[in-house]
Amino acid sequence: MAALDEVLECLRGQRPVFHSEADLQHSFALAVRELAPEVGCRLEVPVRGTDASEYLDLLCLGPASRTAVEFKYVTRQWSGTAGTPPEEYALRGHNAPDVARRDFLRDVGRLERFCDREDQNGLALLITNEASLWRPRQRRLPTRDEEFRIHDGRELSGTLLWAGGSYPDNTRILRGAYTLAWRPYIQLGGPGGEFRCLAVLITPSAAKHQPLQA
Repeated sequence: MAALDEVLECLRGQRPVFHSEADLQHSFALAVRELAPEVGCRLEVPVRGTDASEYLDLLCLGPASRTAVEFKYVTRQWSGTAGTPPEEYALRGHNAPDVARRDFLRDVGRLERFCDREDQNGLALLITNEASLWRPRQRRLPTRDEEFRIHDGRELSGTLLWAGGSYPDNTRILRGAYTLAWRPYIQLGGPGGEFRCLAVLITPSAAKHQPLQA
């Protein structure tokens, strides 16, 4: 009911930067409702299965279909004034790009599980001013997150091992194949003022898992 590019354009006009990931989630939901008032937006929706409950960041309920959305907002230190009316921001640095990559791909894997119904797709959305996430690595020495790199143009699929499989809990298994394409979000002043976003779209899977129950 609302194209992603249109939602991001609306979001950018209203909120060029966010105080936190929760702030991003809320602002995105408001942008969706502004563009498509018939879409219901539900934050922190429980996903009930055979194990412990999980929570989905946002569920968008349209007349004939649904979209499950997971957000990541990873920042390096930046402070300044942005928006209309002007608002002051003081972003802290997360200083762990490898963990950010791991957690973003965890979201992709979770959405593949959640989208096992024909009327539901998924969106994993990352907004960041941490340039190391969208740039290819320059050093040749392998890193523990080598298979988790998410720079522009990277193709991801199959089994991703953390540190060659030394940490089995970090292994990610993707059923789909994804070519990553970063897009500009906003350019603000000062070091760390360039923000970009990465969107991964997940289509309904043919695998048989428990469907999402809202």
